[in-house]
Amino acid sequence: MGRWEPGARERLVAAAVDLFTEQGYDATTVTQIAERAGVTKSTFFRLFPDKRELLVAGQETLSRLLGEGIADAPADAGPLAAVADGLRRASGALGPANRELGPRLKAAIAASSELQERDALKTVGLAAAMTSALLARGVPDATAQVAGELGVLAFKRGYARWSEGSRDTDEPLEPYALAALDELRAASAALR
Repeated sequence: MGRWEPGARERLVAAAVDLFTEQGYDATTVTQIAERAGVTKSTFFRLFPDKRELLVAGQETLSRLLGEGIADAPADAGPLAAVADGLRRASGALGPANRELGPRLKAAIAASSELQERDALKTVGLAAAMTSALLARGVPDATAQVAGELGVLAFKRGYARWSEGSRDTDEPLEPYALAALDELRAASAALR
C-alpha cells in the first residue's frame, strides 16, 4: 500500500490496536505501526504526536458532534433529552470500521495501564464537552455535570454492546447508545 493512499489515519489506528493486542503496548514501536499500516514513519508523526494518541483518534470530532447535537436540541428539551440528541449526532459518525475495532481496542486498553489512563482522559474530555454544551443551554451547573457524565457512560455502554454484538447486521450505534441512556435514567431514578 502506497504511503499517499487515503485512509492513513484509520489504517494507523487499526495497525496500532492490533499490534498492542498481539505484543503489548510497551513492546510496540512507531516504526512497527507505520510498517503495518503501509505508511512512512514521517506520515505517522504528521498525524499523531506519539503512539499513545492513536487511542483517542477522533476524540475532538466526537466531542464536537456531542456538543453540536446538544446545542441543536429543541429549546424545550430537558438536559437528558438534549444529551440524547448529542448521542444521536455522535453515533451517526461511527460506522462498521469502528464496530470492528471495538473489541480489539478494549483488549488493548485492558492490557496497558498507560492506555487505561489515556482512555480515562478521553472520557473526561467527552463529559466536559457535553457539560459545556448543556451549560450554554442554561442548564444549572450540577445538573449539567450529572447529565454530561450520564451521557458519556451511555455512549461507552452503548458502544461496548454495539461493538460486541452480531456482525451479521448493519445496525447503527444510535439505538444502543439511546437504550443505555434510558437504562441509566431509570437507574438514577432508583437512587432516591
